[in-house]
Amino acid sequence: MSSVWTNSEVTPLAREQKIERETHKLEKRLCRLMGQAIADYNMIEQGDKVMVCLSGGKDSYAMLDILLKMKQRAPVEFELIAVNLDQKQPGFPEHVLPDYLSRIGVPFHIESQDTYSIVKDKIPEGKTMCSLCSRLRRGILYRVADELGATKIALGHHRDDMLQTFFLNMFFGGKLKGMPPKLVSDDGRHIVIRPLAYVAEKDLVRWAGHRQFPIIPCTLCGSQENLQRKQVAAMLREWDRQHPGRVDTMFTALQNVVPSHLADGTHYDFKGLTAHGVANENGDKAFDPPDFSAAVSLPGLQVIKV
Repeated sequence: MSSVWTNSEVTPLAREQKIERETHKLEKRLCRLMGQAIADYNMIEQGDKVMVCLSGGKDSYAMLDILLKMKQRAPVEFELIAVNLDQKQPGFPEHVLPDYLSRIGVPFHIESQDTYSIVKDKIPEGKTMCSLCSRLRRGILYRVADELGATKIALGHHRDDMLQTFFLNMFFGGKLKGMPPKLVSDDGRHIVIRPLAYVAEKDLVRWAGHRQFPIIPCTLCGSQENLQRKQVAAMLREWDRQHPGRVDTMFTALQNVVPSHLADGTHYDFKGLTAHGVANENGDKAFDPPDFSAAVSLPGLQVIKV
């Protein structure tokens, strides 16, 4: 009699093997994308002391986790120190981050400042608290970076955060302005880096689930449901669901700016423009409709011909 293999006998093992393969691929992708961003923008250099800002959310946990992996294989030597700002929110589990960081052997500093009371006092009930909270937190972290001798400040913003910021500035601020992968701080004294600049949020969600980070929710501003950023995030998720690849294409656009084909006279000398008699394949074809033929092969991008 031939043996009969039922689904119940093979499915669990096959499923486990598939999960392991997918997780390995995810880890390789996260390390590759972070390494690419660090190299593209020269984020970390020999001898740097990188202050990793750890909020207790999935993004900053993942940033530290992947930076630790990168530290083992990087061509340069650098230090990491995790920093958390305890804002004295009611019910904040003060032990979670110290316990986690001690367990994985990462040097850390916990800065305790009661910004919660300041924000609650200054912002009327129901209004968005993120702006004031962010300004207070930023000033404190800059001071801590000085005290620790940090040469770089690493923030856990990812690709989707950067695109959301671009659309928020365009929709509500009237600016084509995003969230750069690397910048000089507003006090002019620090270099701020975003090593997750190329990483999609959905990959960070998966990695956080795999690594089982002890997530600490933000009860101060995270409970405010009608923030404009959340609406833009939902818009991007829907685009990505309906047209896979479109979000990737939009992020690529942030790296391919053509000032001569926008309308900002401070970045291109429209007033002084003269005909130079030299043909330019990249120039504007004034009487032709926009040509998106080069993008037809990109997944999720619809080309509508009229």
